[in-house]
Amino acid sequence: MQDLMQKGGPLMWLLFPISVLAVAVFIERFVYLHRSTISTPDILRGLGNLIRGHRFAEAARECQATPGPVARVLRVAIAHHDASRSEMKEYIEEAAQLEVKRLEGYLPILSTIAHVTPLIGLLGTITGLLQAFSAVNAQGGYVNAADLSSGLYNALLTSAGGLVVAIPAYLAHSYLCSRVNLLIDDMERGGTEIVHLVQEAQSTALVSDSIIPFQTPATRAAAPTAKPEPEVGKRTDRIR
Repeated sequence: MQDLMQKGGPLMWLLFPISVLAVAVFIERFVYLHRSTISTPDILRGLGNLIRGHRFAEAARECQATPGPVARVLRVAIAHHDASRSEMKEYIEEAAQLEVKRLEGYLPILSTIAHVTPLIGLLGTITGLLQAFSAVNAQGGYVNAADLSSGLYNALLTSAGGLVVAIPAYLAHSYLCSRVNLLIDDMERGGTEIVHLVQEAQSTALVSDSIIPFQTPATRAAAPTAKPEPEVGKRTDRIR
């Protein structure tokens, strides 16, 4: 490995720390996205039971105890459960935008590495060819294969090194972007579901409060009863 780095020239030593940076970014983002992934249907099922029981404080604590951007977006919606439907959507959108920025952090670095490293390899190829033609020019055009091998080898090594770094970086960036998109879909689904649950709980509470009983049991018990009519056979007065 060290021999290839030395024969590749100074640009190979530039590609090495870039490759280390790409690996570090991929590992950090992979771990972060793995920890941020939760089962959205499960948490919505649990929150739905709490919200239907109007236990909003307990639902907010449940979201706070759950890691990940989806739980944080749901917590914002539950914290503003008394707002209107449009206001709740605005709060959810603002919270989701902040979470998307966190999810996409360091991904531009990986994208830049995937695009720049082939250019660095191309630059190494050009410098290697320049070195080879410089040797030809120095000897008046009469050179053998050994004189050209150094520059051509340098050119091939830097091109290969740039592609070796760029291709995995591009694949890693595409994979991480797909994971981010899945989390964004979960946030959108969770936000929509939590709005429906909160609105349903509020409408149920309004309906139950608007029901007015016509007569309570105590009132019915206290109501006077009608005096029964005397039976004909039991009249006290006689007709004379």
